[in-house]
Amino acid sequence: MWRSLSCAKSELRLDLTLACGQSFRWRETAEGHWTGVMAGRVWTLTQTDDTLWYHVYKDQGMQQEGCDSKRGAGVSLQMENRSDKSFKGALKKEEQEEPVAVTSVQDTEEEEDMLRDYFQLNVKLGDLYEEWGAADPHFKCIADVFTGVRMLRQDPTECLFSFICTSNNHISRIQGMVERLCQALGAPLCQLDQTSYHNFPSLSALADNSVEACLRNLGFGYRARFLQQSAKQILDTHGLQWLDGLRGVSYVQARDALRTLPGVGTKVADCVCLMSLDKGEAVPIDTHVWQIAKRDYNYASGNAQKSITDKLHRDIGDFFRKLWGPYAGWAQSVLFCADLKKFQKLKEMPDLKQPLKEEKGGGEMRVAYKKTKIKTEENETVKAMKSKSVGHKKAKVSD
Repeated sequence: MWRSLSCAKSELRLDLTLACGQSFRWRETAEGHWTGVMAGRVWTLTQTDDTLWYHVYKDQGMQQEGCDSKRGAGVSLQMENRSDKSFKGALKKEEQEEPVAVTSVQDTEEEEDMLRDYFQLNVKLGDLYEEWGAADPHFKCIADVFTGVRMLRQDPTECLFSFICTSNNHISRIQGMVERLCQALGAPLCQLDQTSYHNFPSLSALADNSVEACLRNLGFGYRARFLQQSAKQILDTHGLQWLDGLRGVSYVQARDALRTLPGVGTKVADCVCLMSLDKGEAVPIDTHVWQIAKRDYNYASGNAQKSITDKLHRDIGDFFRKLWGPYAGWAQSVLFCADLKKFQKLKEMPDLKQPLKEEKGGGEMRVAYKKTKIKTEENETVKAMKSKSVGHKKAKVSD
């Protein structure tokens, strides 16, 4: 049975939020339909302009009732290529015809709560976009197209060990590694369309002495040791509830605690803080974000520094926190998403507005716009730099 909750696309866009490198467990299994594992269950999500639709598959014990490949294909594909209006009508008809006994009221309430928590729907994203746009004309320009990019509230164990895999890696390869990790060590959930879905491994499974050799055989390289050693250190030193407990401490305390783990540097720690530990002010800085800071905000543009030190990471984070406020990490994720190669086609939409010039008058700053493809905003400083060097090229991320 498909179920729904009210959620405008301006508050959540599945295609951007689930594919921008926060979580590595979601796939677009049919047009506009995203299937993945969350909270130990397999979900298919899709949306219309004002509604989020979801279907939850039961675990292995319920496989014959709703999780075999035939039913999986029917549920996830039957609405493909329909308009929003006809899709909504078909869903309502389907809900009337499906027996209520398919799922209990308790399950329905629990799963809706899981979804609201995972997407942090209590946070009013539209209000935040307005605040960020008022403080930052460049963000306002980007936000006209990249609406609905939310931060997920992931399970801390899954988030931490997924991001340990991101070292010197790119999104599509990380997805493959995380999937192999779950297939090898996670509990099986169900099979849909010849694809097996597994839960994320437990800390105990990750800490087993045999894990490093297993993961090396699966192509994890040096990351295999970090995964096993971090899990073992957490269990031996802190206990099972330690990661969840970091939600209740300050951002700096949580970040520094995570950095004591093998394979966890400042960037990974900030990702975990932002995406699973409720630290909206955490701003993960990698070379990609550094390029955005230099190119679009003229941040330390004359700095010839080639590596990101802890000080630079802290300074850039502070710069964005001052600009965007306590949800700076959320704002940064919008710009990160907008710069991914896979989403560049969205910038070519004819109605996209681009700041043309800034005029001061009447005590206010007025921004004139023209309809065009997004381009880097150039001020006189950037132009001068371009005349002396190859300039700031657009940062690229393989995906």
